[in-house]
Formats: sequence, C-alpha cells, structure tokens
Amino acid sequence: MKVAEAMTRDVRVASPDETICDAACAMATLDAGALPVGEENRLVGMITDRDIAVRAVAARKGPDTPIREVMTQDVKYCFEDDDLDHVAANMSDLRVRRLPVLDRDKRLVGIVSLGDIAMVQGAPSAAQALEGVSRPGGPHSQAAK
Repeated sequence: MKVAEAMTRDVRVASPDETICDAACAMATLDAGALPVGEENRLVGMITDRDIAVRAVAARKGPDTPIREVMTQDVKYCFEDDDLDHVAANMSDLRVRRLPVLDRDKRLVGIVSLGDIAMVQGAPSAAQALEGVSRPGGPHSQAAK
C-alpha cells in the first residue's frame, strides 16, 4: 500500500510569520496536534502543540511569538508514492507520530499519521510504529535541552 492511500490530503499550512496563538487556534479548530509550515510554496518547518508548550510557553514566550521562533526546522518527510510499511518503520526509527507527505516535485500534498496507518492497516502495524515512537529519549526529547 502507498502513502497516498492512507494520508490526510486536506492540510492547513501555517506561515512562519503567523503567531503561535494563530497556530494554536488553527490546531484547536482542526483538532490537530501539528501544522506544516510553508513559505513560497515550500515546506520550511512543522509546528506542534508540544513545540508551543515546551519551546514557547515554558520559555515564557508570549502568544504573539512568530511560529518561526519555535517551529521544528529539520523536517523529515515522505513521498506519496512511498510504501506505507516502510514509512511506518521510518516513523518508528525517527520517533515521530506524523510526517508531511510531498509529491516528487517536493510540494506538500498531505500528512500521514499513526492514526492514518491504523485506519488502513490495522492496529498491529500502528502499534509497532507507536512502540518505536514512544521509546524514551531520542532526537525530539526535551529533557536534555
């Protein structure tokens, strides 16, 4: 199965110049925990609810802080024609719960999440990915920062 068969296509893209309050409001409206950040039709980052909590609120940054100050800039992604099992294993290794999905021209076309994987491939595949994502530490750990 290909990523395109599982991903969410209707994605709200945030601008790096929007505020973290704008991002949080969009996440609340969409019931989402992350937004891709784009500039000039290119993916330049991701902003998550955790980024807002840990990199902004915990650092006493205000609601008018630009997204670019707290977003993750080193964005991992996958392609819409990638194999979904391979992407799930990659998500486990990277310890991420979602990945932006690009076409081969590197244009954002969607997001794939562990929930998307569970919906199309069932619990065992998603559980295996979640087990890797949930390991303590890793590149996204805030404990050592």
